Amino acid sequence: MLISMTGFGKIQAQINDKLINIEIQSLNSKHLDLNIKSNYFFNSLDSEFRKLITSKINRGKIDLRINYKNNTETLPTKINTKILNNYINQLKKIDYDNKENLLSIAMKLPEVINSENINVSPFEKKEILTQINNVINDLSKYQLNEGKVHEKEFKKRIKILNKLLKTAEKIDPFRIKKIKKKIKNSLSKTTISIDTNRFEQELIYYLEKNDITEEKVRLKNNLNYFLDVMNEESPNGKKLSFITQEIGREINTIGSKANDSELQKIIVQMKDELEKIKEQLHNIA
Repeated sequence: MLISMTGFGKIQAQINDKLINIEIQSLNSKHLDLNIKSNYFFNSLDSEFRKLITSKINRGKIDLRINYKNNTETLPTKINTKILNNYINQLKKIDYDNKENLLSIAMKLPEVINSENINVSPFEKKEILTQINNVINDLSKYQLNEGKVHEKEFKKRIKILNKLLKTAEKIDPFRIKKIKKKIKNSLSKTTISIDTNRFEQELIYYLEKNDITEEKVRLKNNLNYFLDVMNEESPNGKKLSFITQEIGREINTIGSKANDSELQKIIVQMKDELEKIKEQLHNIA
């Protein structure tokens, strides 16, 4: 089961006299990168929000936004007259043409208006955490659906790689024959006397160096292992990345031993398919 790191969740809820809007967005990241933006009313619950999210999500760049609107009355505020008068006195010293606007200017300056401290009730805390849990579940559904799309794509690419591998296996015996023939034709053109036994030993050694039997077996095993890991329940993005590294290593080794234009063409196609897998794996949790 694949889980995409890309996703979005949104929910709206009524908690007492407050209309709460919660949005969560996830993008790909090597680690869990969590960013929370909320009204100061919920600042005291920041650690609770983080604890809940980290218990549900392992990887990704997570942005959680919480906004609310008070449906009954505005939050109680206080004007700090001492700071206000101080601002006005300072503004009067400035050569300012329209001094009638000093009060409106001063009212916008920092710390003139302070909202009174408001505590989050146990009920509100429980409700907001429940709603955040709901929006995380909403995000998870989105990521699972995205994961299914990636799964189909990966299966398609692995199927193509297996097909290319079978083609390589078919042409491999002819490749060996061509190598033998090429060497013998080259030697037949020389006038130097050749020790037949020594020649056979060297030929066997050369062909063993270019033998790709082990690489073909390991490549096939890794392709099958990739499909098996995709079906695991636990997050498997990193594990699949390691497997693609092994697949790439076997493909590169076969390419270095190819000594055959037809096999090299297959290797190029294999690398192209593997790159497509790697690109999309960046998005798997």
